[in-house]
Amino acid sequence: MALGAVGAALPIMPTVPFLLLAVFCFARSNPALEQRILDHPTWGPQVKDWRERRAISRRSKVMAIGAMSVGAAFTWFSLGEPWVYLSLAILGISGTWIATRNE
Repeated sequence: MALGAVGAALPIMPTVPFLLLAVFCFARSNPALEQRILDHPTWGPQVKDWRERRAISRRSKVMAIGAMSVGAAFTWFSLGEPWVYLSLAILGISGTWIATRNE
């Protein structure tokens, strides 16, 4: 849960995947904390959508793929070749996976 909180403040780290893991763990160990995450006004709906329908909202998809694109551009300008190819591969694989999820 702490990594999810850090991810909420830092643009580089994801938030929802860490919260999904926390909800999974809290479901058996601490149902009260699980419910607090699910009831959170910002993160709760995203976690519920994924948990119930394996869905990612269109806005979240655009934000995630956009952030990865900015990261790839930054890698190109700062590190250049061959590191940009690694960044583009991550963008291609992850971006495709994100884009093909339900909405």
